[in-house]
Amino acid sequence: MTTVHEPAVTTRADDLSVWPASTARQDRGDLAVGGVPLTEIADRFGTPVYVLDEGEVRARCRTYRDAFPEAEVLYAAKAFLCRAMAHWVEEEGLGLDVCSAGELELAVTTGFPPERIVLHGNAKSPHDLETALRLGVGRIVIDSPSEIARLAAAVGTGGHQRVMVRVVPGISAGGHEKIRTGTDDQKFGLTLTDGYAQHAIARILDQPQLELTGLHCHLGSQITSVKPYLAAVRRMVGLTARLRDAHGVVLPELDLGGGHGIAYRPGEEALDLTTLARKVRAELVESCAAAGLPVPRLLIEPGRAIAGPAGLALYHVLAVKRTADRTFVAVDGGMSDNPRPALYGVRYAPRLIGRHSTAEPAPVTVVGRHCEAGDILASDVRLPGDVHPGDLLAVPVAGAYHLSMASGYNLVGRPPVVAVDRGHARLLVRRESLDDIRSRDVGL
Repeated sequence: MTTVHEPAVTTRADDLSVWPASTARQDRGDLAVGGVPLTEIADRFGTPVYVLDEGEVRARCRTYRDAFPEAEVLYAAKAFLCRAMAHWVEEEGLGLDVCSAGELELAVTTGFPPERIVLHGNAKSPHDLETALRLGVGRIVIDSPSEIARLAAAVGTGGHQRVMVRVVPGISAGGHEKIRTGTDDQKFGLTLTDGYAQHAIARILDQPQLELTGLHCHLGSQITSVKPYLAAVRRMVGLTARLRDAHGVVLPELDLGGGHGIAYRPGEEALDLTTLARKVRAELVESCAAAGLPVPRLLIEPGRAIAGPAGLALYHVLAVKRTADRTFVAVDGGMSDNPRPALYGVRYAPRLIGRHSTAEPAPVTVVGRHCEAGDILASDVRLPGDVHPGDLLAVPVAGAYHLSMASGYNLVGRPPVVAVDRGHARLLVRRESLDDIRSRDVGL
């Protein structure tokens, strides 16, 4: 049987289009990000290591704020959250979207204003809800009918909590079937087509301690077309009009979620934020005018689009193995620090740094150190033909869904996070040590 591989991805040595804007070339094939050479980071902090460009994070926050000046922009913490990230986001004027008591507690104890936080989740635990109410979270997004009674009881007859309802609009969008959340056949939200959303909203309106402020929908992740968002606006405005007619209420907010697609490799398509903002605003105004509704305040929840391009990962090569079919380049990380290629087939463009090579590029598969055949970081990419153990590889666009999805597989420990800014590097999250792992193992 003949094995068929995808064509190898060739990245020109001078193509830094998916790297942070601060990326600069250095001597001996090195790159600097945020004014700090990447080889210096690898030497100082070890590998694997995540590097986060603070200036890029802040610039992307400001880009969203400028593109949507009348909207409330909430950073989606699930993409990546640490104390410093919460601090940067808050300073740049964004709110926060969290999915658990853990994300919520970390943000609030860092000093993030709880009233600017929205709590999501398709299966919120009693602890999640109790924490949200105790800390005074701004809004809770109701995701299922059973949550209505539980939340109302937790709030109590004399209490008050602002809520939204997550509606499934029946729209298919997203880069992979596993990250499409706007269709009827998945676990999130309340479906529009069969009336479940309308029924749940009627129940919420009967709970005086719950203030329904608006509708919420999230179509999926890694969406690169504006059209699904426009369709979502039309459907959400249509539902808002029906609720006005049935219940006499006009909801003041509409949350369109996030899922804004980014380029992981040079030449890939990304969502045009300027076009998105302009067309969504126009569609919202037009749809509301046709329905005789005031224009609601818009909320959006970018996560990947803020954190992803601001981060990168560094690895050392441990082994090079050549077979009749392909060449494997094994590094000191893998699916424990980046499971996304195994989960969604995401493709990256790793780059050799730290030395010049005159060797012709050759197709290789960059693999991890873990005991899984699917532990692949980058399939069929071109690296210099003389790549060898000890070389340093950098993987751009590694700021989102890496550490937040990292695991303890093979007990290797999760990597640290290092921030770079204006020539300085500082540790944000330390490396998980064997002592950390042992301390959780309390039985014998």
